[in-house]
Amino acid sequence: MKQHFPHGAARLTLAAAFAFGLASAASAQTQASSAPPPVDPSFSAYWLSQMCQQPPSDNVSRGQCVSAIRGIIHGYQYGVLFLGQRGTLPTGETQRVSLCLRNTPVPSIVDEFVADTRQVDSDALKRTPAEVAVLGSVHMHHACE
Repeated sequence: MKQHFPHGAARLTLAAAFAFGLASAASAQTQASSAPPPVDPSFSAYWLSQMCQQPPSDNVSRGQCVSAIRGIIHGYQYGVLFLGQRGTLPTGETQRVSLCLRNTPVPSIVDEFVADTRQVDSDALKRTPAEVAVLGSVHMHHACE
């Protein structure tokens, strides 16, 4: 059976999902001097947004969308938990970078993500990793602060 997920989705790891969280938490305190890594076009914010905008009757697209978003969120949350338990985050940072998603259905997260991406130029979405866009959207709507 042919797998329908893009090769970029298969490479989603805890480190990739959590890298955004660390960068986000530190962005107010420091500025990055190096250029961002290249974006895999098969797992860009643009690609995921397009996938999530397919009609609900397209079960393959809907499954890919929901699975990708759930994977990104779960990887990020486990990363925050891991670093919080290891004491490598400064005091208060664990709460600041955590997501509050109790009783939040994934379809509502998908709807928020799609609505957020509609406000961004498609060229910018093509240059943005899906992980960054999803976590940015979720953080905007569900931060624990």
